[in-house]
Amino acid sequence: MASGDKGSAGGNQPVVTRFAPSPTGFLHIGNARTGLFSWLYARHFGGKTLLRIEDTDKQRSTKEAIDVILDGLDWLGLDFDGETHFQSHFEARHAEVANQLLEKGAAYRCYLTQDELAERRERAKAERRPFRIDSEWRDCDPADRPQDRPYVIRLKAPKEGETVIEDLVQGRVAVSNSELDDLVLLRSDGSPTYMLAVVVDDHDMGVTHVIRGDDHLNNAFRQLAIIRAMDWPEPQYAHVPLIHGSDGAKLSKRHGALGVDAYRDELGILPEALFNYLLRLGWGHGDREEFTQDEAVTLFDIADVGKSPSRFDMKKLLSLNAHYIREADDARLADLVAPRIGEEADTALLARAMPVLKTRAHDLNELAEGANFLFATRPLTLTLTEKAEALLTQDAKRLLGRVSARLHEERDWTTAVLESNLKQMAEELGLGLGKLAQPLRAALTGQTTSPGIFDVLALLGKEESLARIDAQALHPDEDKD
Repeated sequence: MASGDKGSAGGNQPVVTRFAPSPTGFLHIGNARTGLFSWLYARHFGGKTLLRIEDTDKQRSTKEAIDVILDGLDWLGLDFDGETHFQSHFEARHAEVANQLLEKGAAYRCYLTQDELAERRERAKAERRPFRIDSEWRDCDPADRPQDRPYVIRLKAPKEGETVIEDLVQGRVAVSNSELDDLVLLRSDGSPTYMLAVVVDDHDMGVTHVIRGDDHLNNAFRQLAIIRAMDWPEPQYAHVPLIHGSDGAKLSKRHGALGVDAYRDELGILPEALFNYLLRLGWGHGDREEFTQDEAVTLFDIADVGKSPSRFDMKKLLSLNAHYIREADDARLADLVAPRIGEEADTALLARAMPVLKTRAHDLNELAEGANFLFATRPLTLTLTEKAEALLTQDAKRLLGRVSARLHEERDWTTAVLESNLKQMAEELGLGLGKLAQPLRAALTGQTTSPGIFDVLALLGKEESLARIDAQALHPDEDKD
Protein backbone atom coordinates (compact mmCIF):
# COMPACT_ATOMS: atom_id res chain seq x y z
CA MET A 1 0.00 0.00 0.00
CA ALA A 2 1.28 3.43 -0.86
CA SER A 3 2.25 5.49 2.14
CA GLY A 4 -0.74 7.45 3.33
CA ASP A 5 -3.29 5.51 1.23
CA LYS A 6 -5.69 5.71 4.15
CA GLY A 7 -8.01 2.79 4.70
CA SER A 8 -7.25 0.94 1.49
CA ALA A 9 -5.22 -2.25 1.38
CA GLY A 10 -3.95 -1.28 -2.05
CA GLY A 11 -1.56 -3.24 -4.33
CA ASN A 12 -1.50 -7.01 -4.66
CA GLN A 13 0.00 -7.79 -1.27
CA PRO A 14 -2.51 -9.60 0.93
CA VAL A 15 -3.34 -7.91 4.22
CA VAL A 16 -1.91 -9.59 7.30
CA THR A 17 -2.72 -8.16 10.74
CA ARG A 18 -1.89 -9.43 14.19
CA PHE A 19 -3.26 -9.18 17.68
CA ALA A 20 -0.57 -9.42 20.34
CA PRO A 21 -1.83 -9.43 23.95
CA SER A 22 0.46 -9.94 26.94
CA PRO A 23 -0.71 -12.73 29.28
CA THR A 24 0.03 -10.84 32.48
CA GLY A 25 -3.65 -10.50 33.43
CA PHE A 26 -7.13 -10.58 31.93
CA LEU A 27 -8.07 -9.62 28.37
CA HIS A 28 -8.71 -5.92 28.99
CA ILE A 29 -11.70 -4.39 27.24
CA GLY A 30 -9.45 -1.93 25.37
CA ASN A 31 -7.20 -4.72 24.11
CA ALA A 32 -10.25 -6.68 23.03
CA ARG A 33 -11.37 -3.75 20.87
CA THR A 34 -7.91 -3.53 19.30
CA GLY A 35 -8.08 -7.24 18.53
CA LEU A 36 -11.53 -6.77 17.02
CA PHE A 37 -10.38 -3.93 14.76
CA SER A 38 -7.34 -5.94 13.59
CA TRP A 39 -9.54 -8.95 12.91
CA LEU A 40 -12.17 -6.94 11.02
CA TYR A 41 -9.62 -5.10 8.87
CA ALA A 42 -7.99 -8.33 7.70
CA ARG A 43 -11.33 -10.04 7.11
CA HIS A 44 -12.63 -7.00 5.22
CA PHE A 45 -9.79 -7.26 2.70
CA GLY A 46 -9.82 -11.05 2.55
CA GLY A 47 -6.48 -11.26 4.34
CA LYS A 48 -5.20 -13.09 7.40
CA THR A 49 -5.20 -12.11 11.05
CA LEU A 50 -2.70 -13.76 13.36
CA LEU A 51 -2.55 -14.18 17.13
CA ARG A 52 0.69 -13.65 19.03
CA ILE A 53 1.00 -14.12 22.78
CA GLU A 54 3.73 -11.77 24.01
CA ASP A 55 4.84 -13.89 26.95
CA THR A 56 8.44 -12.73 27.35
CA ASP A 57 7.74 -11.51 30.90
CA LYS A 58 8.13 -15.01 32.34
CA GLN A 59 7.48 -14.01 35.94
CA ARG A 60 4.09 -12.43 35.20
CA SER A 61 2.93 -14.52 32.24
CA THR A 62 0.82 -17.49 33.31
CA LYS A 63 -0.94 -20.34 31.58
CA GLU A 64 -4.16 -19.31 33.34
CA ALA A 65 -3.95 -15.83 31.83
CA ILE A 66 -3.23 -17.27 28.38
CA ASP A 67 -6.27 -19.56 28.68
CA VAL A 68 -8.47 -16.62 29.75
CA ILE A 69 -7.34 -14.60 26.72
CA LEU A 70 -7.93 -17.44 24.26
CA ASP A 71 -11.31 -18.22 25.83
CA GLY A 72 -12.37 -14.56 25.71
CA LEU A 73 -11.42 -14.17 22.05
CA ASP A 74 -13.27 -17.36 21.14
CA TRP A 75 -16.35 -16.16 23.07
CA LEU A 76 -16.31 -12.88 21.13
CA GLY A 77 -16.27 -14.87 17.89
CA LEU A 78 -12.76 -13.87 16.80
CA ASP A 79 -11.03 -16.73 15.03
CA PHE A 80 -7.40 -16.40 13.99
CA ASP A 81 -5.42 -17.90 11.14
CA GLY A 82 -2.63 -20.41 11.63
CA GLU A 83 -1.02 -21.45 14.89
CA THR A 84 -0.82 -19.14 17.87
CA HIS A 85 2.65 -17.54 17.98
CA PHE A 86 4.27 -17.53 21.43
CA GLN A 87 6.92 -14.83 21.54
CA SER A 88 9.01 -16.60 24.18
CA HIS A 89 9.65 -19.48 21.75
CA PHE A 90 11.65 -17.24 19.40
CA GLU A 91 14.23 -15.62 21.67
CA ALA A 92 17.09 -17.21 19.72
CA ARG A 93 15.76 -15.62 16.52
CA HIS A 94 15.47 -12.23 18.22
CA ALA A 95 19.09 -12.47 19.42
CA GLU A 96 20.16 -13.51 15.93
CA VAL A 97 18.75 -10.28 14.46
CA ALA A 98 20.46 -8.19 17.16
CA ASN A 99 23.78 -9.76 16.23
CA GLN A 100 23.10 -9.18 12.53
CA LEU A 101 22.60 -5.50 13.29
CA LEU A 102 25.87 -5.56 15.23
CA GLU A 103 27.69 -7.08 12.25
CA LYS A 104 26.17 -4.49 9.91
CA GLY A 105 27.40 -1.65 12.09
CA ALA A 106 23.79 -0.64 12.85
CA ALA A 107 24.16 -1.56 16.52
CA TYR A 108 26.94 -1.51 19.12
CA ARG A 109 28.07 -2.99 22.40
CA CYS A 110 27.38 -0.54 25.19
CA TYR A 111 29.25 -0.96 28.50
CA LEU A 112 27.51 1.83 30.41
CA THR A 113 26.58 0.58 33.88
CA GLN A 114 23.28 1.18 35.64
CA ASP A 115 25.06 3.52 38.07
CA GLU A 116 26.49 5.56 35.20
CA LEU A 117 23.09 5.79 33.54
CA ALA A 118 21.44 6.81 36.83
CA GLU A 119 24.04 9.54 37.37
CA ARG A 120 23.51 10.94 33.87
CA ARG A 121 19.74 10.79 34.32
CA GLU A 122 19.98 12.78 37.56
CA ARG A 123 22.29 15.33 35.91
CA ALA A 124 19.79 15.85 33.09
CA LYS A 125 17.01 16.28 35.64
CA ALA A 126 19.04 18.85 37.58
CA GLU A 127 19.75 20.75 34.37
CA ARG A 128 16.07 20.52 33.40
CA ARG A 129 16.70 18.86 30.06
CA PRO A 130 15.39 15.61 28.57
CA PHE A 131 17.57 12.60 29.24
CA ARG A 132 18.94 11.00 26.10
CA ILE A 133 21.38 8.11 25.86
CA ASP A 134 24.67 9.49 24.57
CA SER A 135 27.00 6.55 24.89
CA GLU A 136 30.72 6.94 24.34
CA TRP A 137 30.71 3.32 23.20
CA ARG A 138 28.61 4.07 20.12
CA ASP A 139 31.53 4.88 17.83
CA CYS A 140 34.51 3.77 19.87
CA ASP A 141 37.54 2.00 18.41
CA PRO A 142 36.98 -1.78 18.67
CA ALA A 143 40.43 -2.03 20.25
CA ASP A 144 39.18 0.04 23.20
CA ARG A 145 36.37 -2.35 24.12
CA PRO A 146 36.70 -4.06 27.49
CA GLN A 147 37.06 -7.83 27.38
CA ASP A 148 35.64 -8.71 30.76
CA ARG A 149 32.73 -6.35 31.34
CA PRO A 150 29.03 -7.05 30.73
CA TYR A 151 27.38 -5.11 27.94
CA VAL A 152 24.09 -4.59 26.21
CA ILE A 153 23.56 -4.31 22.48
CA ARG A 154 22.08 -0.96 21.50
CA LEU A 155 20.69 0.18 18.16
CA LYS A 156 22.43 3.09 16.47
CA ALA A 157 19.39 5.30 16.10
CA PRO A 158 19.50 8.01 13.40
CA LYS A 159 20.58 11.39 14.78
CA GLU A 160 19.77 13.70 11.86
CA GLY A 161 16.49 14.56 10.16
CA GLU A 162 13.12 13.20 11.16
CA THR A 163 11.10 10.01 11.01
CA VAL A 164 7.63 10.27 9.46
CA ILE A 165 4.73 7.85 9.82
CA GLU A 166 1.66 8.07 7.59
CA ASP A 167 -0.67 6.55 10.13
CA LEU A 168 -3.98 5.14 8.88
CA VAL A 169 -5.79 6.69 11.86
CA GLN A 170 -3.62 9.54 13.11
CA GLY A 171 -2.54 10.83 9.69
CA ARG A 172 0.98 12.19 9.17
CA VAL A 173 3.03 12.10 12.37
CA ALA A 174 6.68 13.15 12.51
CA VAL A 175 9.34 13.11 15.19
CA SER A 176 12.83 14.59 15.15
CA ASN A 177 15.43 11.85 15.16
CA SER A 178 17.35 13.77 17.82
CA GLU A 179 14.59 12.67 20.22
CA LEU A 180 15.18 8.96 19.56
CA ASP A 181 17.38 7.02 21.97
CA ASP A 182 19.78 4.25 21.16
CA LEU A 183 17.41 1.64 22.50
CA VAL A 184 18.60 -1.64 24.00
CA LEU A 185 18.13 -4.67 21.73
CA LEU A 186 19.75 -7.35 23.85
CA ARG A 187 20.17 -7.13 27.61
CA SER A 188 23.42 -8.03 29.32
CA ASP A 189 22.09 -11.55 30.00
CA GLY A 190 21.47 -12.02 26.28
CA SER A 191 17.69 -11.76 26.48
CA PRO A 192 15.89 -9.67 23.83
CA THR A 193 13.89 -6.58 24.71
CA TYR A 194 10.23 -6.10 23.87
CA MET A 195 11.07 -3.50 21.20
CA LEU A 196 13.28 -5.91 19.29
CA ALA A 197 11.05 -8.95 19.71
CA VAL A 198 7.97 -7.14 18.37
CA VAL A 199 9.76 -6.00 15.22
CA VAL A 200 11.30 -9.40 14.48
CA ASP A 201 8.04 -11.23 15.08
CA ASP A 202 6.03 -8.84 12.91
CA HIS A 203 8.52 -9.30 10.08
CA ASP A 204 8.79 -13.07 10.36
CA MET A 205 5.00 -13.43 10.60
CA GLY A 206 4.57 -11.34 7.43
CA VAL A 207 2.51 -8.64 9.14
CA THR A 208 1.58 -5.86 6.71
CA HIS A 209 -0.62 -3.73 8.99
CA VAL A 210 0.01 -3.06 12.67
CA ILE A 211 -3.22 -1.95 14.36
CA ARG A 212 -2.81 -1.12 18.04
CA GLY A 213 -3.48 1.49 20.72
CA ASP A 214 -2.06 4.97 20.27
CA ASP A 215 -0.04 4.53 23.46
CA HIS A 216 2.33 2.61 21.15
CA LEU A 217 2.76 5.47 18.69
CA ASN A 218 6.09 6.56 20.19
CA ASN A 219 7.30 2.96 19.99
CA ALA A 220 6.61 2.94 16.24
CA PHE A 221 9.33 5.50 15.53
CA ARG A 222 11.90 3.46 17.45
CA GLN A 223 10.76 0.21 15.88
CA LEU A 224 10.96 1.72 12.42
CA ALA A 225 14.64 2.44 13.06
CA ILE A 226 15.20 -1.30 13.56
CA ILE A 227 13.16 -2.17 10.47
CA ARG A 228 15.08 0.27 8.29
CA ALA A 229 18.43 -0.86 9.64
CA MET A 230 17.51 -4.42 8.57
CA ASP A 231 16.21 -3.21 5.18
CA TRP A 232 12.88 -4.92 5.86
CA PRO A 233 9.51 -3.90 4.37
CA GLU A 234 7.76 -1.33 6.52
CA PRO A 235 4.27 -2.19 7.78
CA GLN A 236 1.42 0.26 7.66
CA TYR A 237 0.57 1.58 11.10
CA ALA A 238 -2.85 2.38 12.53
CA HIS A 239 -2.76 3.71 16.08
CA VAL A 240 -6.25 3.68 17.58
CA PRO A 241 -7.13 6.20 20.33
CA LEU A 242 -7.60 4.72 23.76
CA ILE A 243 -10.96 4.33 25.47
CA HIS A 244 -11.87 6.79 28.21
CA GLY A 245 -14.55 6.64 30.86
CA SER A 246 -17.90 8.36 30.45
CA ASP A 247 -16.48 11.36 32.33
CA GLY A 248 -13.55 11.69 29.92
CA ALA A 249 -11.01 10.41 32.43
CA LYS A 250 -8.69 7.48 31.80
CA LEU A 251 -10.66 4.26 31.78
CA SER A 252 -10.59 2.54 35.18
CA LYS A 253 -12.50 -0.22 36.95
CA ARG A 254 -15.14 2.23 38.10
CA HIS A 255 -15.90 2.98 34.42
CA GLY A 256 -15.93 -0.65 33.33
CA ALA A 257 -12.25 -1.43 32.71
CA LEU A 258 -12.79 -5.13 33.29
CA GLY A 259 -11.72 -8.27 31.51
CA VAL A 260 -13.86 -9.74 28.76
CA ASP A 261 -14.48 -12.74 31.03
CA ALA A 262 -16.00 -10.44 33.68
CA TYR A 263 -18.49 -9.02 31.18
CA ARG A 264 -19.55 -12.55 30.36
CA ASP A 265 -19.45 -14.21 33.79
CA GLU A 266 -20.14 -11.40 36.25
CA LEU A 267 -22.19 -8.87 34.29
CA GLY A 268 -24.15 -11.29 32.10
CA ILE A 269 -23.37 -9.66 28.75
CA LEU A 270 -23.99 -11.56 25.51
CA PRO A 271 -21.02 -11.86 23.12
CA GLU A 272 -22.89 -10.25 20.22
CA ALA A 273 -23.69 -7.25 22.43
CA LEU A 274 -20.07 -6.75 23.49
CA PHE A 275 -18.85 -7.32 19.92
CA ASN A 276 -21.24 -4.70 18.61
CA TYR A 277 -20.52 -2.23 21.42
CA LEU A 278 -16.74 -2.47 20.98
CA LEU A 279 -17.20 -2.09 17.23
CA ARG A 280 -19.01 1.22 17.78
CA LEU A 281 -16.38 2.58 20.20
CA GLY A 282 -14.56 4.88 17.82
CA TRP A 283 -16.00 3.53 14.57
CA GLY A 284 -19.35 4.11 12.97
CA HIS A 285 -21.32 3.75 9.76
CA GLY A 286 -23.91 6.46 9.47
CA ASP A 287 -26.60 6.29 12.13
CA ARG A 288 -26.66 2.51 12.37
CA GLU A 289 -26.47 1.09 15.87
CA GLU A 290 -26.50 -2.69 15.36
CA PHE A 291 -24.42 -4.84 13.03
CA THR A 292 -24.12 -8.56 12.51
CA GLN A 293 -20.60 -9.92 12.33
CA ASP A 294 -20.87 -10.35 8.55
CA GLU A 295 -22.11 -6.77 8.16
CA ALA A 296 -19.23 -5.49 10.28
CA VAL A 297 -16.72 -7.34 8.09
CA THR A 298 -18.28 -5.87 4.95
CA LEU A 299 -18.44 -2.29 6.20
CA PHE A 300 -15.43 -1.88 8.47
CA ASP A 301 -12.49 0.25 7.40
CA ILE A 302 -9.80 1.60 9.69
CA ALA A 303 -10.14 4.91 7.82
CA ASP A 304 -13.43 5.46 9.60
CA VAL A 305 -11.96 5.22 13.10
CA GLY A 306 -11.87 8.63 14.77
CA LYS A 307 -8.76 10.32 16.15
CA SER A 308 -10.32 11.24 19.48
CA PRO A 309 -10.70 8.87 22.43
CA SER A 310 -14.08 7.18 22.63
CA ARG A 311 -16.04 7.09 25.88
CA PHE A 312 -17.15 3.90 27.51
CA ASP A 313 -20.75 4.07 28.69
CA MET A 314 -22.04 1.12 30.71
CA LYS A 315 -25.66 2.25 30.33
CA LYS A 316 -25.34 2.11 26.54
CA LEU A 317 -23.77 -1.34 26.72
CA LEU A 318 -26.60 -2.62 28.92
CA SER A 319 -29.19 -1.06 26.62
CA LEU A 320 -27.59 -2.79 23.64
CA ASN A 321 -27.41 -6.03 25.61
CA ALA A 322 -31.14 -5.76 26.36
CA HIS A 323 -31.77 -5.49 22.60
CA TYR A 324 -29.77 -8.65 21.89
CA ILE A 325 -31.44 -10.50 24.77
CA ARG A 326 -34.84 -9.74 23.22
CA GLU A 327 -33.54 -11.00 19.86
CA ALA A 328 -31.88 -14.14 21.25
CA ASP A 329 -33.19 -17.68 20.92
CA ASP A 330 -35.18 -18.69 24.01
CA ALA A 331 -33.55 -22.10 24.42
CA ARG A 332 -30.09 -20.53 24.22
CA LEU A 333 -31.02 -17.96 26.88
CA ALA A 334 -32.41 -20.72 29.11
CA ASP A 335 -29.09 -22.59 28.90
CA LEU A 336 -27.18 -19.41 29.79
CA VAL A 337 -29.47 -18.42 32.66
CA ALA A 338 -29.91 -21.84 34.32
CA PRO A 339 -26.43 -21.89 35.96
CA ARG A 340 -27.12 -18.47 37.48
CA ILE A 341 -30.20 -19.87 39.22
CA GLY A 342 -28.82 -23.16 40.49
CA GLU A 343 -29.51 -26.87 40.38
CA GLU A 344 -33.24 -26.34 40.79
CA ALA A 345 -33.48 -24.56 37.42
CA ASP A 346 -35.52 -26.35 34.76
CA THR A 347 -34.24 -25.28 31.33
CA ALA A 348 -37.44 -26.40 29.59
CA LEU A 349 -39.54 -24.20 31.88
CA LEU A 350 -37.04 -21.36 31.50
CA ALA A 351 -37.28 -21.60 27.73
CA ARG A 352 -41.08 -21.40 27.89
CA ALA A 353 -40.84 -18.41 30.21
CA MET A 354 -38.26 -16.50 28.15
CA PRO A 355 -40.73 -14.65 25.88
CA VAL A 356 -42.16 -12.85 28.94
CA LEU A 357 -38.95 -12.69 31.00
CA LYS A 358 -36.60 -11.23 28.41
CA THR A 359 -38.69 -8.17 27.62
CA ARG A 360 -37.65 -6.65 30.96
CA ALA A 361 -33.99 -7.73 31.33
CA HIS A 362 -30.80 -5.83 30.54
CA ASP A 363 -28.45 -8.72 31.33
CA LEU A 364 -28.42 -12.41 32.18
CA ASN A 365 -28.34 -11.67 35.90
CA GLU A 366 -31.60 -9.75 35.64
CA LEU A 367 -33.03 -12.61 33.60
CA ALA A 368 -32.08 -15.05 36.33
CA GLU A 369 -33.47 -12.79 39.03
CA GLY A 370 -36.70 -12.40 37.11
CA ALA A 371 -36.99 -16.17 36.73
CA ASN A 372 -36.30 -17.08 40.35
CA PHE A 373 -40.00 -17.12 41.24
CA LEU A 374 -40.48 -20.12 38.97
CA PHE A 375 -38.30 -22.27 41.21
CA ALA A 376 -39.03 -20.76 44.62
CA THR A 377 -39.66 -23.26 47.40
CA ARG A 378 -42.85 -23.00 49.41
CA PRO A 379 -43.54 -21.35 51.76
CA LEU A 380 -42.59 -18.14 49.96
CA THR A 381 -42.52 -16.36 53.32
CA LEU A 382 -38.81 -17.24 53.38
CA THR A 383 -38.15 -15.15 50.26
CA LEU A 384 -40.95 -12.60 50.57
CA THR A 385 -39.64 -9.07 50.12
CA GLU A 386 -40.61 -6.38 52.60
CA LYS A 387 -42.65 -4.54 49.96
CA ALA A 388 -44.48 -7.71 48.93
CA GLU A 389 -45.24 -8.56 52.54
CA ALA A 390 -46.75 -5.09 53.03
CA LEU A 391 -49.24 -5.85 50.24
CA LEU A 392 -50.53 -8.95 52.03
CA THR A 393 -52.86 -7.21 54.47
CA GLN A 394 -55.81 -9.01 56.05
CA ASP A 395 -58.12 -7.57 53.42
CA ALA A 396 -55.74 -8.67 50.67
CA LYS A 397 -55.60 -12.18 52.12
CA ARG A 398 -59.40 -12.33 52.18
CA LEU A 399 -59.39 -11.30 48.53
CA LEU A 400 -56.86 -14.04 47.79
CA GLY A 401 -59.27 -16.53 49.41
CA ARG A 402 -61.96 -15.52 46.96
CA VAL A 403 -59.50 -15.64 44.04
CA SER A 404 -58.45 -19.13 45.11
CA ALA A 405 -62.04 -20.33 45.22
CA ARG A 406 -62.67 -18.95 41.75
CA LEU A 407 -59.49 -20.37 40.22
CA HIS A 408 -60.04 -23.82 41.74
CA GLU A 409 -63.01 -24.10 39.38
CA GLU A 410 -60.97 -23.07 36.31
CA ARG A 411 -60.27 -25.96 33.95
CA ASP A 412 -58.70 -24.07 31.06
CA TRP A 413 -55.42 -22.90 32.61
CA THR A 414 -54.20 -20.63 29.80
CA THR A 415 -53.10 -17.03 29.83
CA ALA A 416 -56.05 -15.74 27.80
CA VAL A 417 -58.70 -17.58 29.83
CA LEU A 418 -57.11 -16.64 33.17
CA GLU A 419 -56.98 -13.01 32.11
CA SER A 420 -60.65 -13.00 31.08
CA ASN A 421 -61.73 -14.75 34.29
CA LEU A 422 -59.84 -12.47 36.71
CA LYS A 423 -60.78 -9.28 34.87
CA GLN A 424 -64.41 -10.33 35.13
CA MET A 425 -63.95 -11.02 38.85
CA ALA A 426 -62.40 -7.59 39.41
CA GLU A 427 -65.40 -5.97 37.71
CA GLU A 428 -67.85 -7.99 39.82
CA LEU A 429 -66.08 -6.84 42.98
CA GLY A 430 -65.91 -3.24 41.77
CA LEU A 431 -62.09 -3.29 41.91
CA GLY A 432 -59.46 -2.08 39.53
CA LEU A 433 -57.45 -5.01 38.18
CA GLY A 434 -54.34 -3.72 39.96
CA LYS A 435 -56.02 -4.10 43.37
CA LEU A 436 -56.48 -7.76 42.62
CA ALA A 437 -53.19 -8.34 40.80
CA GLN A 438 -50.88 -6.76 43.42
CA PRO A 439 -51.55 -9.18 46.31
CA LEU A 440 -51.79 -12.04 43.82
CA ARG A 441 -48.31 -11.19 42.50
CA ALA A 442 -46.92 -11.02 46.05
CA ALA A 443 -48.39 -14.43 46.89
CA LEU A 444 -47.21 -16.05 43.65
CA THR A 445 -43.70 -14.58 43.36
CA GLY A 446 -42.80 -13.02 46.70
CA GLN A 447 -42.05 -9.85 44.73
CA THR A 448 -43.82 -6.65 43.75
CA THR A 449 -42.54 -6.85 40.16
CA SER A 450 -42.76 -9.77 37.78
CA PRO A 451 -43.93 -10.65 34.29
CA GLY A 452 -47.66 -10.16 33.68
CA ILE A 453 -49.67 -11.84 36.40
CA PHE A 454 -51.58 -14.02 33.92
CA ASP A 455 -48.28 -15.21 32.43
CA VAL A 456 -47.05 -16.00 35.94
CA LEU A 457 -50.14 -18.12 36.64
CA ALA A 458 -49.81 -19.95 33.33
CA LEU A 459 -46.09 -20.65 33.79
CA LEU A 460 -46.45 -21.90 37.36
CA GLY A 461 -49.37 -24.12 36.43
CA LYS A 462 -52.62 -24.65 38.30
CA GLU A 463 -51.37 -26.85 41.13
CA GLU A 464 -48.37 -24.70 42.09
CA SER A 465 -50.24 -21.42 41.62
CA LEU A 466 -53.10 -22.47 43.89
CA ALA A 467 -50.72 -23.86 46.50
CA ARG A 468 -48.90 -20.51 46.67
CA ILE A 469 -52.13 -18.51 46.78
CA ASP A 470 -53.62 -20.74 49.48
CA ALA A 471 -50.46 -20.37 51.57
CA GLN A 472 -51.27 -16.64 51.90
CA ALA A 473 -55.07 -16.61 51.58
CA LEU A 474 -57.73 -16.31 54.24
CA HIS A 475 -60.70 -18.50 53.40
CA PRO A 476 -64.14 -17.81 54.93
CA ASP A 477 -63.84 -20.74 57.39
CA GLU A 478 -60.40 -19.45 58.52
CA ASP A 479 -61.35 -15.78 58.90
CA LYS A 480 -61.80 -15.11 62.61
CA ASP A 481 -61.73 -11.27 62.38
